[in-house]
Parts: sequence; C-alpha cells; structure tokens
Amino acid sequence: MKFINIGFGNMVAVERIVAIASPDSAPIKRLVQDAKEDGRTIDVSCGRRTRAVIITDSEHVILSAIGAETIANRMDDTTYEEEIEEEEE
Repeated sequence: MKFINIGFGNMVAVERIVAIASPDSAPIKRLVQDAKEDGRTIDVSCGRRTRAVIITDSEHVILSAIGAETIANRMDDTTYEEEIEEEEE
C-alpha cells in the first residue's frame, strides 16, 4: 500500500483516494459542511487555510493545507515509481 504526504507529516493511502478538489466551489463547501455534521471530516491543515479537499472511498473528507495540484503531482510520482518497479521485475 502506497502513501503520500498531505502535509505536516500526515499521510493518506493512494488507493483510498476518490477525488481531490479545491475548497472554493459551493458544492465542495456543502460537502465539507455535511461531512462535519456527520463526523466524517479529518482536518490535517493544522490551523492553516484549507487548499485541498480529499474525498476517500469510505466517504471521509480530508482537509489539507497543501494544494490540490501538489497532492495530484505526488500521486503521479508514486504511480510512476510503481510502474518502474513493475518493469524491473
């Protein structure tokens, strides 16, 4: 199982991520608010501004201070490393 850093030493399993979104749109704001009410929110922004909202397959919503593009790039790097390892075997 591969993990990526989502800021401040916090990690999330790549296989569990369904979507990464910017927190600026109204639908994402509603999604975050609903998740907070249901107790499905994990805030790992350490008091900083939320720059990415990560949605998992278990319907948990993770709030991160790292930008959505940065997290997506880290996921791409992890996928690329896995492909290289498979080719070498």
